[in-house]
Amino acid sequence: ALLPEPKDEKPQEKLGKLQYSLDYDFQNGQLVVGIIQAADLPALDIGGTSDPYVKVFLLPEKKKKHETKVHRKTLNPTFNETFTFKIPYAELGGRTLVMAVYDFDRFSKHDAIGELRVPMSSLDLAQPVEAWRDLQSAEREEQEKLGDVCFSLRYVPTAGKLTVIVLEAKNLKKMDVGGLSDPYVKIHLMQGGKRLKKKKTTIKKNTLNPYYNESFSFEVPFEQIQKVQVILTVLDYDKLGKNEAIGKVFVGCNATGTELRHWSDMLANPRRPIPAGSRPISHPERVGTCG
Repeated sequence: ALLPEPKDEKPQEKLGKLQYSLDYDFQNGQLVVGIIQAADLPALDIGGTSDPYVKVFLLPEKKKKHETKVHRKTLNPTFNETFTFKIPYAELGGRTLVMAVYDFDRFSKHDAIGELRVPMSSLDLAQPVEAWRDLQSAEREEQEKLGDVCFSLRYVPTAGKLTVIVLEAKNLKKMDVGGLSDPYVKIHLMQGGKRLKKKKTTIKKNTLNPYYNESFSFEVPFEQIQKVQVILTVLDYDKLGKNEAIGKVFVGCNATGTELRHWSDMLANPRRPIPAGSRPISHPERVGTCG
């Protein structure tokens, strides 16, 4: 068999660049970070643009995170925002400033576009610093692991029936003082930002790896199936306080990546249940309409 020609080494993906400023206010003992603008960002949305914003924090603590406003549909946003970190000058050398650019998404996890890491020990802060730098790939460890949920989807067009089988969840984030959770899964059928139907699994006590194997069916006529979304939210049951959302997965219209593939596989194979493997759940953010 013929082998393909060896390809040249792929050049590093261009992620755009960020202009920032740094100044240390000796009088008040604080670092002032200016996020000025970004340029040539990659397009992460279907329309060929992104909705960028920047998260700013100091490692190793990460407790105090600042965020710029989201700028809609642009690859060259001008932010002009400043953020302050109260930190004694003597402690600054051991810190690394992270400026991470994200693409805002109403429906799912915000995608990291790229980031800059500036070790404070590498700077002379006797005078203000201003620089443009190329964004690097974001380091994965910043993503907090919330766990995975495993479910299958099945659609029967002739009957207009969508079935979601919630199989299990794994490695859920601990939510209770005892280091465990009482997890259950809520399934919402949405259309145009409205909740059409809501169902939920039983509650499994004291576990981070619950097994459900529970099936839920929704009536969805064939002409509506491309317009709906299904959101699976894993929650920690609390009989005294509010049930806390651990995270969610979303499939259907406006899904991307593996979630979109799972939905497309279901539509391409009517009447057959399509298992999902395990899907990582992401932060429970507000879910809007499909547009």
